[in-house]
Amino acid sequence: MSPPRHPGKVLLVDDDPGLLRLLTIRLKSEGYEVAACESAAQALSSTSRFHPDVVITDLRMAQMDGIGLLKELQRRYPALPIILMTAHGTIPDAVEATKAGAFAFLTKPVEREQLIEQLAKALQISGSARAGDEWREGIQTKSPLMEDRLSQALRVAGTDAPVLITGPRGSGKSVLAAAIQRASARRHDKWVRLDCATLTSEAALSDALAGRAPPSDDEPASKRRSPGGGTLYLEALDALSPPLQAVLVQHLSATVDAAAAETRPRLLASTHRDLAQLSAVDGFREDLYYRFAALQIAMPPLAQRREDITLLAASQLDQLAEVTGRRLVLAPEASEALVTADWPGNLPQLYAVLAQLHATTTGSVISAEMVQRALGSSETRVPAFDEARDEFTRSYLTQLLQLTRGNVSQAARLARRNRTDFYKLLSRHEVSPEQFKTG
Repeated sequence: MSPPRHPGKVLLVDDDPGLLRLLTIRLKSEGYEVAACESAAQALSSTSRFHPDVVITDLRMAQMDGIGLLKELQRRYPALPIILMTAHGTIPDAVEATKAGAFAFLTKPVEREQLIEQLAKALQISGSARAGDEWREGIQTKSPLMEDRLSQALRVAGTDAPVLITGPRGSGKSVLAAAIQRASARRHDKWVRLDCATLTSEAALSDALAGRAPPSDDEPASKRRSPGGGTLYLEALDALSPPLQAVLVQHLSATVDAAAAETRPRLLASTHRDLAQLSAVDGFREDLYYRFAALQIAMPPLAQRREDITLLAASQLDQLAEVTGRRLVLAPEASEALVTADWPGNLPQLYAVLAQLHATTTGSVISAEMVQRALGSSETRVPAFDEARDEFTRSYLTQLLQLTRGNVSQAARLARRNRTDFYKLLSRHEVSPEQFKTG
């Protein structure tokens, strides 16, 4: 009978090759995926490629010891559980390991049952024991950089600590926030999303922080069972007004008992601006920044994940085909043109270009020339940033409504936004869906 499968990846680090082989065999027999390293330097290199859910490392090693490795891994991957083991199991070693933030401290020879027990607990903390692939549903990637960000997201999903998602506009911060919620223990509880750029009411923020806010429109009714708790996503945290920053700081500073903590939502936030710089020169509260600074995930711009562009383009064309009944494909040269473009507008720009191509292509194949025309000439006047952003958004909304004949629900689905947010965008940019309806 084959051993049960555990959705867990373990990185083993020990400078004793014999023990390393023994532990590897032991864990693989339990169904774990294992990567073995004989030094801390090798472990640091392997972590970025292997994306472990848990690290088990010897304490006493040459050059960099287990405490040094633990501190460096914590700096790079704050939510990664690390188990330390040593043949020198003294009280000072255990105290030092605990102070350094080790998840557990084991003495050699490590008993099989104790190792498996601690590993199972660490996997629960990392989130891997609870989440299958469904948590990342809708995120299409073959980029190692994006896989690293998803690995970070899965690890922080196992905590209740606030998480800050950074990255340029249109890089997919909101999509990653929703994925973190789906991978967490709160995945069946309500999801509340607040846009800090439009939030003006202290009462609305206080209700959301207390778990009293209604769930967002994009959350399925089947996942709204909790009257409190859940997850609160603060979009564009950098745009939160000073009075509301004070409300948020007060909430984060308050001491609550375990029962009260269960009714408070877990906080996720996003920003496209550097909060450290804003706190230094532009009045953003430094104490609020530090509340979110410990766990950060930086979403890459589309130009740093070019291997995903053809994948994303094919998916978007499939969605457009479902709405319009017209299925188009990209010629090889057209795919190359998309992959090599600059994409300052990131994912929304890519989707807008594809919407335009779908609307203007008369045949079934999109050529490279059509892509170049949709991308625009590089010799045109360079507008101011705000002007370009507003014009792009207005054009994008118009194209979506043209494709869907004014159907806001379908347009919002293509834009990967909920209907409430989409209506706000339409109102802000003075685009009326009525003018696109036919019949």
